[in-house]
Amino acid sequence: MRIDIVSKEFPPAVYGGAGVHVAELTRVLAARADVRVHAFGDPRDADFHGAQVLTYPTPSGFEQTNGAVQTLATDLTMLESFAGADVIHSHTWYANMAGHLGALLHDAPHVLSAHSLEPLRPWKAEQLGGGYRVSSWAESTAYHAADAVIAVSEGMRRDILRCYPQVDPARVHVVHNGIDTKLWTPQTSQGALAEHGIDPDRPSVAFVGRITRQKGVPLLLKAALQLPEEVQLVLCVGAPDTPELAKEVDALFAQLREKRDGVVVIEGMLPRQEVMEILSQATVFACPSVYEPLGIVNLEAMACGTAVVASRVGGIPEVVDHGTTGLLVDIEQEDDGTGTPVDEDAFVADFAAALTQVLSDPEKAAAMGEAGRTRAIEHFSWETIAERTLEVYRTVLR
Repeated sequence: MRIDIVSKEFPPAVYGGAGVHVAELTRVLAARADVRVHAFGDPRDADFHGAQVLTYPTPSGFEQTNGAVQTLATDLTMLESFAGADVIHSHTWYANMAGHLGALLHDAPHVLSAHSLEPLRPWKAEQLGGGYRVSSWAESTAYHAADAVIAVSEGMRRDILRCYPQVDPARVHVVHNGIDTKLWTPQTSQGALAEHGIDPDRPSVAFVGRITRQKGVPLLLKAALQLPEEVQLVLCVGAPDTPELAKEVDALFAQLREKRDGVVVIEGMLPRQEVMEILSQATVFACPSVYEPLGIVNLEAMACGTAVVASRVGGIPEVVDHGTTGLLVDIEQEDDGTGTPVDEDAFVADFAAALTQVLSDPEKAAAMGEAGRTRAIEHFSWETIAERTLEVYRTVLR
């Protein structure tokens, strides 16, 4: 079977959960099938664990256009390369139109994986302007035409059928994200802590993620104001999505630093080893997302043996076992698609209380971390996920 995987993100250019998913799925599938990856961006090594990698930069003449237009232009440059594919598998809206048009052009089935949904990320209009309407059209067109849709959680499956009610439920399959628990392991070394000014003797709350509306960073910073004064807050963050969000977050950082010490902000992508050390040494990992199809970052924290406190949204309850591997915090949200809490003050207070509960009982926190690693190993291996993905491929080849 020849499987052509299409993704905007692919190593070394990985900045989110979708990129991690594509890389790990490719690695495992390459031992089972002929896999070819079509990735956006600069040239990469042509071989990735046995998979052939082709790359596609933004076509000449489109460098200054809207980001959504650049994406569609890049998608078009891929189409001839799909000739001979048995299955075309696209990931995220960036790649969905390439998969859709490639399937039409070459009479091959199109499978797409849903890592997020444009209707549930309306804040992207701040970034893309009218391009958000273009990305929404591309996603909707691909979902309605795809031979199969893979949702990364039951929560995501429900969201797909709610956002796109004309999609046949029989075509929507659940295959969870995964974690390589041989790569992601608890660490005893503390070199990263010393390098970044983290005190290993103080209890700490860690966060790893992009500064987006989706990840709820402002909510976490507000909750941090209510934590015990001895607690450190360690944030490993990417660049803010918009200048407006950057201004808001900078003001919250300033307010937090006025009221407490132990606020450590690490900007940019860190090597996996450093992330694992930071997660392993944290008392608790915080995930205050307002939208999260599954949340690979929670699996990474669990694989490192760290308790998790997270919002009860999307697919997170399928990962974090409340009371066993961490705590889930209820959030009542506006029904306008933004994920905004109906009562922000109440959610912030509840999130701070959940963090404090875990922080105040180190033995219980450690037990939650051990249970989390066990859960990651038993339920979220990439080998299992690859087999389930192959099963979906087989349904469209019958």
